[in-house]
Amino acid sequence: MIGLFKQKSPANIVLLFIFGLLLKLPLFLYPKAITTGPNDGRLYQFLVGYLQGGSVIVCSLISFLFLYVQALLVNYLINEYRMTTRQTFLPGMAYLMITSFLPEWNFLSASLLTSTLIIWAFIKLFRLYNVDNASASIFNIGLIIGISSFLFFPSVFFGICILLGLLILRPFRLNELFLFLLGVVTPYYFYAVYLYLTNAFSVKKFVPVIGLQMHEINATVWLAASTFLLIIPFLIGGYFIQTHLRKMLIQVRKNWSILLLYLLVALFIPFINNSNSFHNWVLLAAPFAAFHTPAYLYPPRKWLPLAIFTITIGFIVAQQYFTTAWH
Repeated sequence: MIGLFKQKSPANIVLLFIFGLLLKLPLFLYPKAITTGPNDGRLYQFLVGYLQGGSVIVCSLISFLFLYVQALLVNYLINEYRMTTRQTFLPGMAYLMITSFLPEWNFLSASLLTSTLIIWAFIKLFRLYNVDNASASIFNIGLIIGISSFLFFPSVFFGICILLGLLILRPFRLNELFLFLLGVVTPYYFYAVYLYLTNAFSVKKFVPVIGLQMHEINATVWLAASTFLLIIPFLIGGYFIQTHLRKMLIQVRKNWSILLLYLLVALFIPFINNSNSFHNWVLLAAPFAAFHTPAYLYPPRKWLPLAIFTITIGFIVAQQYFTTAWH
């Protein structure tokens, strides 16, 4: 399977879909209703209003399609910007595997929908390197972050990562930072106008309450194994990135630094208005998939990536079909 995904073949788009469908089969065997939480934005609540009361299978189908599209976006990000020495479908494969570690990462939620916009924002950010006039793109990136916060409010903190990314990729220009912030606040401006015109404006409705809370974790063997399978390939991938760093273009080095910032921000966000569920941790999947990719691509001995893949698939199957985690 790894050998197939190492090839940059258009047929792998279909193969990735089939691979994801097999991994996510319990999503359709044990469908669940839409999940909601304290961080759900107004836009997500609006969408939920249309889907609640409908078939849970439809929710599972929508969730799978978003996961598949996100896998393709992560794959595009790694390949388009030459983050590895060759173009493969390994990033998409890694993303679908990582999101299968926990059941909560598969069901429809605000954070799952937001992941699509966040990945898209970083794709547009990486495109700004050596672009002379990037004003429109920078505003659009800010607009994407602003809209994502209407799905899942803590995602607005990815704006910090985007700002740092702009400073890393481009010379400092105050007007570009202003344009980005203008893009972020634009959805809030129109929302404030709507509330004012409908005589519903209030600070409480307009500005969500923000608080930091620790996650109460019920430690289990399966959770420990999921953490192990996230960290070990990440460390292996990080090692091979370091060994190839000198051979990389300056832009690629900067992109990897930004992805590391992406990971750090995604680690922080689940603690904002914590709902004691793992749904919000799905934001970690994209940067982890990027760092897992070199662990499957670079090892000189083929047994290492094959062992990681086999153990990971074995864990996913065991958790899905031999435990009550998905029920």
